Amino acid sequence: MKLHEYQAKAIFARYGIPVPKGGVAATPAEAGEIARSLGGRAVVKAQVHAGGRGKGGGIVVSNTPEEAERAAGSILGKRLVTTQTGPEGVPVGKVLVEEVAAISRELYLAMTVDRAAQGPVMIASESGGMNIEQVAAQEPEKILTEHIDPLIGFQPFQGRRLSYALHLEPELVRPASELMGALYRIFTENDCSLVEINPMAVIGQGQIVALDAKLNLDDDALSRHPELREMRDPDQEEPLEALAEEYSISYVKLDGNVACLVNGAGLAMATMDVIKVAGGHPANFLDVGGGATEEKVAQAVKLMLSDPQVKWVLVNIFGGILRCDIAARGIIDGYRSEGAALPLLVRMRGTNVDEGRQILADSDLDVTFADSLTELAEIMKVAVG
Repeated sequence: MKLHEYQAKAIFARYGIPVPKGGVAATPAEAGEIARSLGGRAVVKAQVHAGGRGKGGGIVVSNTPEEAERAAGSILGKRLVTTQTGPEGVPVGKVLVEEVAAISRELYLAMTVDRAAQGPVMIASESGGMNIEQVAAQEPEKILTEHIDPLIGFQPFQGRRLSYALHLEPELVRPASELMGALYRIFTENDCSLVEINPMAVIGQGQIVALDAKLNLDDDALSRHPELREMRDPDQEEPLEALAEEYSISYVKLDGNVACLVNGAGLAMATMDVIKVAGGHPANFLDVGGGATEEKVAQAVKLMLSDPQVKWVLVNIFGGILRCDIAARGIIDGYRSEGAALPLLVRMRGTNVDEGRQILADSDLDVTFADSLTELAEIMKVAVG
């Protein structure tokens, strides 16, 4: 789950990380009042779950409260299109209005998980700002990493080592190291998958400030953080994915036309590979889960069928806790609820497989059965032409 910048900065402030003065506004008038409280000059920033806001027109520097109000009016209620949103963009419901910082240096700092090293890693660079991805691709030597032993946590010497590598002034080494330690505590104590400051700026008389903030949470750990769960903004999520979240269905919308219903994440990945090998394009990742009920399977089917891009539905069920007959009845319920007639390709193995296949065969659905992934791929090749 992603947080907005203003939400992430509120968390940063609780951990002692300096952030600019400012406030969040939902109307142009509110934005103007916040700018007035900051002395008139302010930066107005669209609050969306996407990067590249500056290039997309979502960040505007204003010199007066009136300019801030006009800037907010030009952003609020619109759909902001950036390199990370796709052509449809994302809606802007709020703006963050902050004081304008006198920046002398822009740095990059982040915490994430290095899966190859099987542990947390802090990433830093002297080349902070909008083009950090380009820096990583073209000048990887400018990306610094500090792997952290989770048993002992982030150590002060690691902060000093990164600070010196960033060529910070001697008087900034200690505050930078302390900021890094706070970033690590945010990462671990809130079960984050990513905490990022870009840019982390040196401003004024040598103060380090988080000018931007990105914080992504591990969905599977949200039960431990109900206060963070309340910060979720479903308007920023793909509508079908937000609906799937309500039913506890693992669903990710893709841009293909072959919908996939599978029980098990690994099996789902293999199923999408089969579709690609056959020349098709998956419309989604969907793991209905091992203990799904008929109702949950039906909801999953309705989710897939509500995607107008879908032309075929592929079911790959390995019956265990989720019996094949339960899956079959759920599939039929979902189809009938939507009044759908899309071709259905089915591979079922495991518990009550004969009953499940018979239930589907006796229905009025356009069903084609396969006994193996190989046969499934061959049927897919014919189906997608």
